[in-house]
Amino acid sequence: MFKNIVLAVDGSEFSHRAIQYAKSLAERYEANLWLIHVFSHTSDLLGYQDYEKLYAKRKSKGQSVLNDAQKILGSTTFKVYQELLEGSEADAILMIAEKQQADLIVMGTRGFGAVKGLLVGSVSRKVIHLSTCPVMVVH
Repeated sequence: MFKNIVLAVDGSEFSHRAIQYAKSLAERYEANLWLIHVFSHTSDLLGYQDYEKLYAKRKSKGQSVLNDAQKILGSTTFKVYQELLEGSEADAILMIAEKQQADLIVMGTRGFGAVKGLLVGSVSRKVIHLSTCPVMVVH
């Protein structure tokens, strides 16, 4: 049923829960898992004296999120690919899903945010509305 699963991680508790769901599905269907993390554009840092250091810090933190997710996944019976991207989170997730012909996108949600009763964050909401494949949002 699933051949390619995109798992978007951000290091949050909900993201860690999403890892377990994605792992279970990838094992069951022997699917490829595309583990991705997106860090925000660094263009907002242009002009700062320490631009290179700030960019490197964001990129390093993003790689740490991927490394932690890989540790949580542990050993697997399926292929895991990593993608560290810079840009708009939702747009990057959707781009990878399209590029890899994803059958499913798995991601965590922020849960209750500033607005009482809000169940999904803005990134999750955009992915849900614009994705051409099913999206599993883990709370």
